Amino acid sequence: QVQLVESGGGLVQAGESLRLSCAASGRIVSFNVMGWFRQAPGKQRELVATITSGGTPNYVNSVKGRFTISRDNAKNTVYLQMNSLEPEDTAVYYCYAIQYGSQYWGQGTQVTVSS
Repeated sequence: QVQLVESGGGLVQAGESLRLSCAASGRIVSFNVMGWFRQAPGKQRELVATITSGGTPNYVNSVKGRFTISRDNAKNTVYLQMNSLEPEDTAVYYCYAIQYGSQYWGQGTQVTVSS
C-alpha cells in the first residue's frame, strides 16, 4: 500500500503565501504523476496542479502565475507553493499520486484565506 500525508495548510490573509507538502510512503516504485486537487464547501473536487515524473507541470487556469508545483523524487514528496492567495482559494487540498494505473489520495489539509 501507499500512504500520502499532507501538511502545511492553515489560515492566512488574502495576498499571503502557503506551502503545502505531501510525503508518500509505503510500496513505492515510481509515481507517474503527482498532484493536488481541492474541494471548496458545496463544490466538486477540482484539479489544481499536476507534475509528471519528468517534472512537467500543469495548472488550472485560476492558479496560473500564483501557484508552483514541484516534486522531489528522491523523497517521494510533492509541494505546492501558493502565492497571492485569494479567498476563492479556500478549500481542502488533497494530494494524489498515480503509480502504474493505481490512484492514491491523502487525507486533505485545510487552507483558509480571509479577505
